[in-house]
Amino acid sequence: MARILCIDYGGKRTGIAVTDPLQIIATGLTTIDTKDFIKFLKDYFSKEQVEKIIIGMPLNMDDSATHATPLVENAIKQLRKHFPNMPVETVDERFTSKMAKDAMLEMGLKKKQRRDKKLVDEIAATIMLQEYMGRSTR
Repeated sequence: MARILCIDYGGKRTGIAVTDPLQIIATGLTTIDTKDFIKFLKDYFSKEQVEKIIIGMPLNMDDSATHATPLVENAIKQLRKHFPNMPVETVDERFTSKMAKDAMLEMGLKKKQRRDKKLVDEIAATIMLQEYMGRSTR
């Protein structure tokens, strides 16, 4: 089997998480500068088999677009342009940053570590991927 890759896309940073090849465990991979997003994925896909990309879609509580929604929509267009044979699915990313910060607190990370936005983005991508994997249909 191939991995599933999840993206927490942002204006400055992008958190990346992946499954293991058997798609049992979601693990944070890294956080990259968003400007290097496509380059990073091309390199990663040359080394690892990935069958699907999941990307968090930022929405308000009433399902309306946020200021970040157009950024993610543009990222999806870039993904489809550069990787036309790769399925891309969106998932709800509401509350994932808060959940990531709560998880960091529960892990006992110090305040300075919890302020590391790169780590928050990576954990948020991992949470989105875990939730996606937990759903019954894939």
